[in-house]
Amino acid sequence: MTRMLVNAASLVVCPPDTPGVLGEIPDAAMVWDAGIIRWVGRRRDLPSSYRELPAEAVVDAEQSLVIPGLVDCHTHLAFAGWREDEFAQRCRGADYLEIARAGGGILRTVEDTRRAGVDELVLRVLGFLQQMVRLGITTVECKSGYGLDLANELKLLEVYRRAGRRTAVRLVRTLLAAHVVPPEFRTRRSEYLELICGEIIPQAAEQRLASFCDVFVDEGAFTVEEARRVLVTGLRHGLRAKLHADQLSNTGAAQLAAELHAVSADHLEHSGAEARQAMARAGVVAVALPIASLYLRQRPLVARDWIDMGVPLAVATDFNPGSAPSFDLRLAMMLACTLCGMTPAEALQGATIHAARAIGMAEEVGSLEVGKRADFVLLDVPNVNHYLYHLGSDVVRATYVGGRSVYQRSSA
Repeated sequence: MTRMLVNAASLVVCPPDTPGVLGEIPDAAMVWDAGIIRWVGRRRDLPSSYRELPAEAVVDAEQSLVIPGLVDCHTHLAFAGWREDEFAQRCRGADYLEIARAGGGILRTVEDTRRAGVDELVLRVLGFLQQMVRLGITTVECKSGYGLDLANELKLLEVYRRAGRRTAVRLVRTLLAAHVVPPEFRTRRSEYLELICGEIIPQAAEQRLASFCDVFVDEGAFTVEEARRVLVTGLRHGLRAKLHADQLSNTGAAQLAAELHAVSADHLEHSGAEARQAMARAGVVAVALPIASLYLRQRPLVARDWIDMGVPLAVATDFNPGSAPSFDLRLAMMLACTLCGMTPAEALQGATIHAARAIGMAEEVGSLEVGKRADFVLLDVPNVNHYLYHLGSDVVRATYVGGRSVYQRSSA
């Protein structure tokens, strides 16, 4: 059935390739059918064929600000347990590597997650997604990486597949078997790499459990050469490359992302000018993760260095139980402004159209254009600046995925 949104105070298109320009349409209307946008523009310009739709086909935006559905292009959604005690340790001065060397960090979550069953993890993921929809998030990239063996890495990807069948949120699955070396392979790194390349990647690809292959390249994780081997193997099996790059030090991982034409390189706090130039030439999306910078008390990515170089800059939460225990993408956007130096318009682009590019979905989601999916959010704010300026209030009135309402705020 053809449906139409009317009475929007303003509609934010977020067109691609217009840095800092949101393409706002005042007094807007939008028409969709079968979940796909058919027309968008000023209400006064509405084609006559849409002017006589039945009342039940019309959604009254009630003077809301309408934005594209938010896209969180970097999360570690499936995990068991929390690590709030490490938060207290960092408050007392402990750093990321110190906590990891003492038995905390990623490997602690691996231990908890290996013990958890598929059904338990599916319910936990669905609980997170239910809350994310209330924030206007409609598409989520979700990584494995807390299994670190064949059975448990495939288990986590299967958790995402099953959760995806039970939620309206679009889930994009990424294999992150190369997160860190698991304890049983601590003295046998080469054997773990062989397991990743010889078994985990081929089986994940054969079972169509993932679209991307990711590697954490940094001190305490994997080297550039190890990452190249893993990512090239992934490419051979049809998994596009992503990287956790240069978060704790300048490793050269961003240059590797450019060399392999990765879809994105994420973190990038310590990347240099050569890396930015290489990524710009290769068309790699940079992903800022300022919640992690905040929690780890690290220097944040300097947004202007990337934007001025012509690199598309996305914004994501990095939601995980250790370094970024929040799925609040609005918070990440605000921090992208206050810590990284983005404008509110750039931050919103970062969590919509650029984030969609970072997961290979820019032709489907991330902007409100004809031919794209009707994923949109109604906000009780006067403009985008106010949306990211005044946090703490419940501003999402409704969230739509494929033109279907998946969240409506209670009038109470």
